[in-house]
Amino acid sequence: MTVLHAATDKRIDAAATRLIAAAETRTPCSPVRDLVGDTDVDAAYQVQRRVVDAKVDAGARVVGAKIGLTAAAVQQQFGVFQPDFGVLLDDMVFAHAQPLPRSRFLQPRAEGEIAFVLGRGIDFPGATVADVLRATEFVLPAIEIVDSRIANWDLTITDTVADNASSGAVVLGTTPFPLLGKDLSQVGMTLEREGEPVSFGAGHACLGSPVVAVAWLARELVRREQPLRAGDVVMSGAIGPMVPIDEPGRFRLKLDGLGEVEAVIEEEGE
Repeated sequence: MTVLHAATDKRIDAAATRLIAAAETRTPCSPVRDLVGDTDVDAAYQVQRRVVDAKVDAGARVVGAKIGLTAAAVQQQFGVFQPDFGVLLDDMVFAHAQPLPRSRFLQPRAEGEIAFVLGRGIDFPGATVADVLRATEFVLPAIEIVDSRIANWDLTITDTVADNASSGAVVLGTTPFPLLGKDLSQVGMTLEREGEPVSFGAGHACLGSPVVAVAWLARELVRREQPLRAGDVVMSGAIGPMVPIDEPGRFRLKLDGLGEVEAVIEEEGE
């Protein structure tokens, strides 16, 4: 190993250690761009993989992937103008109306999405939207609880990539919908907090269509030797602005033609 590679590995290890400690101590940390730079996305994905590997070594199971920074509204919120991806683990997935303890998050925000559940893997380069449509068994309404281990959401692209694309948890609806004949770009979204609308959007906000976003993800994961597998859950990205979760409460997502799902955030002991 060259001196340069050794120094890079040390910075990647240090960034992963910082993020793992922030999660374990529930104390947001400083950005990791001081270690990996603010443009080296490949190094940031190496940090992400080390963080995820540590969780898998501790017993977690990979169940899919999530796409981040797809909606222009979300990109504007953070000043980051390219999509990224993270890994979904089994302990991040919750069902409609299943309580989520507020204490598991540091700085949570909610966003409405469409989740794809794959009936077959996409393990070849150059995946198209047709390949995604063939591989998708069904879709579900979904709320993603995004979170950041980085203090005050002070992010560049490398910070959020290293932090598993600012992932927290996902809440999946329980009624599957086939894609046949559906134009996901035209699906409207309303996200409510305690019955009051707080975010609006539509499928075309997600890179033109959530199907386009999943095709991008499939190509990117093959390139990074982490291809999508049969059975994977894929969170296709926000279709409207995210909203802060400042206190416990109920968030309900309504998708035109694709049902509803509710996320229940509770204080422990409730």
